[in-house]
Amino acid sequence: MSLPTLVKTACLAMLTASLSACAQTSVVPPRVPVAESPLPILPLPILPARPAQELTSQVLYQFLLAEIAGQRGELKLSAEAYADLARKTRDARVAKRATEVSLYARMSPLALKNAQLWQELEPDSAKALQTLSSLLVGSGRMSEARPHFQAWIKGGNSGEAFMQLHGLLARQKDKQAVFDLIADLAADYPGVAEARFAVAQAAWQAGKGERSLYELDEAMRLKPGWTAAPLFKAQVLLQMRDEASAIGFFKDYLAASPGTRDVRLAYAKQLARSGHFGESREQFEWLAREMPDNPENHLSIGLIAMQTNDFDSAEASLAKALELGHPEDGSVRFHLGQLAEARGRPEQALIWYQSVSSGRQRLDAQLRAAVVMSKQGNVAQALEWLAGLTPEDDAARIRVVQTEAQIMREAKDNRGVLAVLSKALEKMPDAADLLYDRAMAAEKLGQLDMLESDLRRLIQLKPDFAHAYNALGYTLADRTSRIDEAIELLDKAIQLEPDDPFIQDSMGWALFKSKRYAEAVEMLRRAHAARPDPEIAAHLGEALWMKGDKEEARRIWQGSLDAHPDNESLRETVTRLQP
Repeated sequence: MSLPTLVKTACLAMLTASLSACAQTSVVPPRVPVAESPLPILPLPILPARPAQELTSQVLYQFLLAEIAGQRGELKLSAEAYADLARKTRDARVAKRATEVSLYARMSPLALKNAQLWQELEPDSAKALQTLSSLLVGSGRMSEARPHFQAWIKGGNSGEAFMQLHGLLARQKDKQAVFDLIADLAADYPGVAEARFAVAQAAWQAGKGERSLYELDEAMRLKPGWTAAPLFKAQVLLQMRDEASAIGFFKDYLAASPGTRDVRLAYAKQLARSGHFGESREQFEWLAREMPDNPENHLSIGLIAMQTNDFDSAEASLAKALELGHPEDGSVRFHLGQLAEARGRPEQALIWYQSVSSGRQRLDAQLRAAVVMSKQGNVAQALEWLAGLTPEDDAARIRVVQTEAQIMREAKDNRGVLAVLSKALEKMPDAADLLYDRAMAAEKLGQLDMLESDLRRLIQLKPDFAHAYNALGYTLADRTSRIDEAIELLDKAIQLEPDDPFIQDSMGWALFKSKRYAEAVEMLRRAHAARPDPEIAAHLGEALWMKGDKEEARRIWQGSLDAHPDNESLRETVTRLQP
């Protein structure tokens, strides 16, 4: 038995989910939190630590006012009180606190003034320089920020400072200006690998791919054991050139530096993402030998083994990941459930799915458990299981409803499908997925008014959703005399998704219905060439038949019948036209 496509897709998604580890390494400064909770309480008293500052009753009152206001969520009052206190006391600690509070309150202009005072009072503080530079950049005053950046880099660990520059400047829209600034700052540090790396990041963002690659090569030359540069270079090659270039680079790099685990891990994931499962597995097995107690490597080997239908190895590796205490225990159990399903062991699959009690794949496991129950013929049990779930949000509720509808659909209970979708839409009337599903259910029951109403509502909600136009256009062409309206809808669908073979098929069928046989054949040929689906073959054959090309029609039909002998739509078409 081969692994189902859906399961393979899920495995591959899981395997490559952390590929972002290959992406550029940059240190992003902490984001200022949204003021949704009280300010952190500052230890009291603050000022007596400096005897030169007299703790008058007025100073103490204003300090307490600012702190209490912050604790009560009155952030504007707190920020203004602290700013006034900083100006009066000229105490660097108060200026720092004033900056923090005004940032927390999202009062950027006031935060900038406070940061300028803080830096003036504490000129050797790297944190003050960094904060002031960041605020100046955020205000669009990049030229004013330059000397502060220079002082910050010069006054501390230059490499660490350069690694933070990308995060500080990432939101700036003028990428060329950012590149010019970083290149200028880095010019004084030609032997610092992090400086060259910062230039490479800025160059890439400014569309200077070759310059980025040059700077990354320099960074690797200056700091051979540092993995940030090769990982970023692989990403640049991947996006600038192709997968082969990135894989070739990884291979050459590891030939020279075989013990670089981070790079090997990125290489293994890129191989898997590119479909080179055998080579990817070799790399993960190398990592597993080097780090036998790392459960992540065993999970990856298991997922790759599932991709290649090596079920015994997959089961052993996944079990090892579980034994070693993989932090995403639920994900490992979920994949063991998928594996049991693929091996035709539904009872075992059900045990694994029902054992997933937490984690990001808990809902996936719960829904899959219901599907397994239904496939065993226990439809009532499956529906009861779904009814007992407690979805966390609307997105989860929609998935539960869709699974319930799927189970009923597979049980040929079309009225039940319509009922469950209608009930859900009473509570979530604008749920796009449910509107589409109900429209398809209504079509099976001949309720075209409901289909049209739901699809038109869906088009209002998601005007760029090509398949809503496609579904409505096809139905109007196939089931009504409103051909012109159908073609207009399908024109819009093709504008949105010009290469979709199913939309092309719909348009070809609409053209056929309007007796434009030559145009229909041309459109349907395109669809069939892209996707030799049996229903597309049925439509193309019928258009050819009506155009007079009956021998070609027979060839198309026979070829599709050989590949899909049980397709009802295809057999009905052939029987109807050549009884």
